[in-house]
Amino acid sequence: MTSIARVQARPGQRALLITTLAVPLTGWTVHAVTLHRQLAHAQRDKLTGALRRESFEPRVQRFINRHRDQAMVLVCDVDHFKRFNDQFGHEVGDRVLAETAARISQWAGSRGIVGRLGGDGGDEFIVAAQVPADRRALLLQQLMQALSAPITVDDGRLVDVAVSIGAATPDAIGTRDRSTLMRAADVAMFQGKHGGVAVQAGFEHANVGSSNGRRIGRIGTHAVVTAA
Repeated sequence: MTSIARVQARPGQRALLITTLAVPLTGWTVHAVTLHRQLAHAQRDKLTGALRRESFEPRVQRFINRHRDQAMVLVCDVDHFKRFNDQFGHEVGDRVLAETAARISQWAGSRGIVGRLGGDGGDEFIVAAQVPADRRALLLQQLMQALSAPITVDDGRLVDVAVSIGAATPDAIGTRDRSTLMRAADVAMFQGKHGGVAVQAGFEHANVGSSNGRRIGRIGTHAVVTAA
């Protein structure tokens, strides 16, 4: 320690000393960058690039806290996804999921959050995006159109696809709690399942007795029958 702090060296020697000290520091920097990249990679789904559930949930809450009533939480579910695997093979199913995630990410923008629900076999995505109140209907319609466009698979075929969408905002639901908004969006998505129109959740959607919409509930005059 004393030799480093007090040594009187000529310019060439000082340069050598600085270089010598920089080598381990550079090594640690490279190591830290590598670890950071590995961690970021582990947080994302390999197929779609979407965040895994344990990674997107806290980010969604921070996003809501930051953007307040302009935050929109969406659940997007690929309709009849099993048929892609059964009729065309798993490669086509994977292509549908990857392209759907890419289209959602493009719509949400660079500051939006896209996560995949259900792990490797999941065909649902959770999204957080900043959407001004006066543009909600328009932007949801644009998302629905983008997700309904046919997808080109590896052999050049066009595959028709449809996605059901439910959306929830803090001002409509009356809370900024992530789990409540996700549940309301999920119930709204199931209410409009296969209808071709994105459903914006209201206060009543947040009070259906369900966990991510996976039970039977009733909203107004509409029965919501959900998967087990």
